[in-house]
Amino acid sequence: RERAPTIAEIAEMHGISRSHLMKVVMHLAAQGWIETTRGRGGGLRMLRAPEDISVGEVVRRMESDFDLVECFAPATNQCQLAPACLLKSALAQATRAFLQELDGFTLSDLVSAPKGPLEQVMFERKAKPADPPRR
Repeated sequence: RERAPTIAEIAEMHGISRSHLMKVVMHLAAQGWIETTRGRGGGLRMLRAPEDISVGEVVRRMESDFDLVECFAPATNQCQLAPACLLKSALAQATRAFLQELDGFTLSDLVSAPKGPLEQVMFERKAKPADPPRR
């Protein structure tokens, strides 16, 4: 694209709140993934190539915590079952596996052209949310 997209354009295209998108954009800029330019000719630009950014990295840096259950945070844990419970270990292992799986995908993988029928349907829905489902 010749001209950088603006927050207003992205919000309208995807049907999301401008104020919410502004918060997300500020966080993305703080992480060094995008730059923002105000004024005429301004907009958003990637600072790193999409193929160099793993989805796992984005999720880790955008989410504030991965405490799925109370006992993950020792400072606030009130669970009486914690000393004998095996769930905490299982959930921690599952979280690690989840993030490791996301590390195998890049942003480029998520925006590449659809490859099969399922991806094509998902792409069409995302691109045209107002269209009725195809039969």
